[in-house]
Amino acid sequence: MTKIPPDSKREIEKLVKEINEHNYRYYVLDAPVISDAEYDRLFRRLQELEGHHSYILPDSPTQRVGAPPLDKFEKVKHTEPMLSLGNAFSHDEVREFDQRVKRFLKSDREIEYTVEPKYDGLAMELTYQKGVLVRAATRGDGYEGEDVTRNIRTIRAIPLRIEGEVVPEEIDIRGEVYMDIDEFEAMNREREMNAEPLFANPRNAAAGSVRQLDPAITEKRKLNMACYGIGAVKGIDFASQHDFIEWLRKSHFPVPAGFTVAKGIEKVIGAIKVIEGQRDAFPFEIDGAVVKVDDFGLQRTLGIKTREPRWAVAFKYAAHQGTTVIEDIMASVGRTGTITPVALMRPVQIGGVTVSRSTLHNWDEIERKDIRIGDTVVIERAGDVIPHVVAVIREKRTGKERKFPFPKTCPVCGSHVVRDEGEVAYRCVGLNCEAQVLEKIRHYASRGAMDIEHLGEKNVELLYHQGLVRHFGDIYRLKKEQLLDLPRFAERSAQNLIAAIEKSKDTTLARFLYAVGILHVGEFAAKQLARHFAQIEDLYDVQPDRIMEIKQMGEKLAASISEFFGEKENQRTLATLMKMGLAIKNPDYIGAGSGRKGPFQGMTFVITGTLSKPREEFEAMIEQLGGRAAGSVSKKTSYVVAGSEAGSKLDKARELGVKVLTETEFLKLAGGKG
Repeated sequence: MTKIPPDSKREIEKLVKEINEHNYRYYVLDAPVISDAEYDRLFRRLQELEGHHSYILPDSPTQRVGAPPLDKFEKVKHTEPMLSLGNAFSHDEVREFDQRVKRFLKSDREIEYTVEPKYDGLAMELTYQKGVLVRAATRGDGYEGEDVTRNIRTIRAIPLRIEGEVVPEEIDIRGEVYMDIDEFEAMNREREMNAEPLFANPRNAAAGSVRQLDPAITEKRKLNMACYGIGAVKGIDFASQHDFIEWLRKSHFPVPAGFTVAKGIEKVIGAIKVIEGQRDAFPFEIDGAVVKVDDFGLQRTLGIKTREPRWAVAFKYAAHQGTTVIEDIMASVGRTGTITPVALMRPVQIGGVTVSRSTLHNWDEIERKDIRIGDTVVIERAGDVIPHVVAVIREKRTGKERKFPFPKTCPVCGSHVVRDEGEVAYRCVGLNCEAQVLEKIRHYASRGAMDIEHLGEKNVELLYHQGLVRHFGDIYRLKKEQLLDLPRFAERSAQNLIAAIEKSKDTTLARFLYAVGILHVGEFAAKQLARHFAQIEDLYDVQPDRIMEIKQMGEKLAASISEFFGEKENQRTLATLMKMGLAIKNPDYIGAGSGRKGPFQGMTFVITGTLSKPREEFEAMIEQLGGRAAGSVSKKTSYVVAGSEAGSKLDKARELGVKVLTETEFLKLAGGKG
């Protein structure tokens, strides 16, 4: 490698520091000092320099995303256990906690405590060595969690390198990964549009996002983190919790909002009340306040009892609930035809928000809770930002309440409704259902799909009702002259939309597969298909068994993909789209050694049991040599490579007559590699 010129090296180092500072100001302080365009310019310049000189710093902002998907998360042990907290549900119980602390310390003097909001998220531990983030792990059982480093690196509020005057040799920083309420609600709206299951609350959404095997999906979820705790540490000493928080703040870590120090338990209770009063103003969900003995020396003296520290307690706030009446129930039809019952309620204030609608999820849920039109019900928000019906108050029934029957026909188009075996949802099968058509067009144009700017919900509805776009393929037939005859469009806006449509023609196979709206195929499944099929024509008439060979592709998903690509009308529609000028590239394809011939060309391998190296290394070798690594055994499997303690996959191979190789035989077949 040629030596990097000193000027270029200095510029890269300066850009890394400058962009990281802008990330801190934007994501932690919420006080940006440059425009998005200027930020993009700096970022592109850094990418250009790094690519040209192959010089990338470990804390470069370009390294937050881009890692390939994992097959599973590795387990990691915590150097020091991540303990849970005891709970207090009344102010008197907080006073009792204070008395226990004093009794254990054999002291009557007033204790100094810290008080901070209790974030409703996912506990996380960040490990830094010589100032660089090397690992992020979930809490797990407190002793062992999962290594989610690649996903946590996508959270821009988290420093990849510790900034500050004092950098410890090693430190475990603990906190809570969470999702803001606005982001959560926007994500659920998109999931509802895509007929995907909704997350119940921001905590579940944050946990589900952190545990994505593909970091690119996590990166899109816009997570945050509040850092508040310390585990193992070398090379730095802290006298107290507030000293530690101040160090975190100076080192550019996000810290809890409303953190305060209070001397004496009555002032602590006052601080708890202040946080509760601010609860509805926070952009994130909290479910209580955490009280900690401030002095670290006293914390060590107090120690722990079983799995809880004696020096901390979590005060839990009451749930946000309200009582209202269900005035009606309507059926909403999603993009894939899924019909969802929605309760229309007498407006009620819950936690500072006016609630008038609530999803009832499905008819099994309605039946289980015996929910009827006219019922008086308890609605809860609490940790559940989506309002949901907790219970029916049967004592308030008058006899005029009426049940809401499951749909026999689609409420929008009147077509037949089906309920697949083992499913809770009813689906409309009408090909020309207006609700589905509109949602499919919106989905096709959405950011994660074909990303057609200026083609939002209102413009889709306008074009549909004007008869210009009745199918997403019609988007590519639009002319500027047609738009100029419509309300909402002038010369510039019409030209912008036409340009955005033209730009969308240059896309990737993964985006296109997601855009066309195959049942159960989200962004991750689309990416997996693109990794294993070079072009869309390779999917035509594909059999479910072939799809199930791909890791994490289950039977239901495989059947849906096979059904979609086996339908001749769908094949004709896709061919028509190609003729309209779509240029579909596939940078994700890994089959056939990414285009290179090799000894494993056309072969499919399944790895099972314990080998001398991690399974991922063997699978990477297979793909480098032109083969394909699959997750399950079928008749089309070429070889099963079996290590010690091989289980059901080995049995399946023997049952189907698939040749089984030992590790030694596999390496010999690979030409001695490894």
